[in-house]
Amino acid sequence: MTPERLGLLWGVTVFAGASARLLAAVSSLPGVVLLLLSGLLIGRSGLGLVEPLDLGSGLGTVVGLLVSLVLFDGGLNLRLPGDTIKTTVQRIAILRLLLSLGAGLLAAHWLAGLNWSVAAVYSAIVLATGPTVVTPLVRQIRLAPPLGDVLEAEGLVLEPVGAVLALLLLELVLGDLHGWRELAFGLLSRLGGGTLIGASVGWLLSELLRRLESDQAASGLPLQLSLGMLFLMYGISEWLLPESALPASVAAGLVVGRRRNQHTADLDGLIQELAQLAITMLFPLLAADVSWAELSPLGWGGISCVLALMLLVRPIAVGLATTGLPLDLRQRVFMGWLAPRGIVTASVASLFSIRLEQAGILGAGRLQGLVFLTILMTVGLQGLTAQPLAKALGLIESPEEPGPSSDEAAAQPGQVLPDPSQ
Repeated sequence: MTPERLGLLWGVTVFAGASARLLAAVSSLPGVVLLLLSGLLIGRSGLGLVEPLDLGSGLGTVVGLLVSLVLFDGGLNLRLPGDTIKTTVQRIAILRLLLSLGAGLLAAHWLAGLNWSVAAVYSAIVLATGPTVVTPLVRQIRLAPPLGDVLEAEGLVLEPVGAVLALLLLELVLGDLHGWRELAFGLLSRLGGGTLIGASVGWLLSELLRRLESDQAASGLPLQLSLGMLFLMYGISEWLLPESALPASVAAGLVVGRRRNQHTADLDGLIQELAQLAITMLFPLLAADVSWAELSPLGWGGISCVLALMLLVRPIAVGLATTGLPLDLRQRVFMGWLAPRGIVTASVASLFSIRLEQAGILGAGRLQGLVFLTILMTVGLQGLTAQPLAKALGLIESPEEPGPSSDEAAAQPGQVLPDPSQ
């Protein structure tokens, strides 16, 4: 690709994303839905101005670095006050892991027609809700806390698990792994190793930030230092343990967020702005890779597969996970509905499809098509209906009477999920 063509690709992508953000601001439509539509417009399914595969092997690196920034921001701002919220997130994550994997496998094979091995990879790819989608929706809706914290935490916990598990299943399909014992060991080593690397980097970064003088902080050094260490951590993690950079990014953000100092508040805002920019770039870029030729052969079988995950699997998993917890019916209904898939799902599908095609595995194109159909349907349907549903259920935070802060909620662990009717 020529430098001119490369510059045009990024220029069109960022402009399309920024235009979608502007339209969302003036129309109150969900920004993530408009970002997705902007990518379809400029990509293969529309004007053909952007072809992500022109980036070659650099596509995975660019996407990985930007996704690590988004996950670091999520970990940095994640708040889980009270034991009830932590228990809710843990139970949802475990039950989603067990139920969604099995249900996704069966639905992809029986309804969408994927062979068993490719269907297993699909079920792992779409396992997690996307924090890159959930977080903007929660903030735009002004969802009353701490329900938004639960939804964001669910994505941050399951996103790395799903990505790592999908990679290992792919390696099992390609013959690079031999047996389920190697798969289990690979999953634990990547998740554990990534978490350990991320926690170590987060602790070192927080110590360095603590020692900065005020004039050094004013010069932007905390942000530069954070980005430098984050991207270096990404490179080292991927070199040592592929896909371990995702749990490492979340762990690093969690540690820095917990060890707050006088510079962390300013850093939070700057990292959040950069994370929003990363989402603005990534969504149109990856949506541009969607081809109607990959979606159309799926037909009603593909649509039925996605609807089964949305309307059956998700509500059942949330219903079982929240049984016995102090959640009212309205909160459980909303949690059972909102489960959009995001950027990590799209990026993993694109890269894995290429590897399957190179290996001559049948169904690679259908895998990518079904994953993007899942993203289109979940982001489109749930993104457009999330705010009206939250309003109808009385779950939107009143601007006149803001909900309790994280510290206040933490001080009242028995009431961390208040009844919105009160």
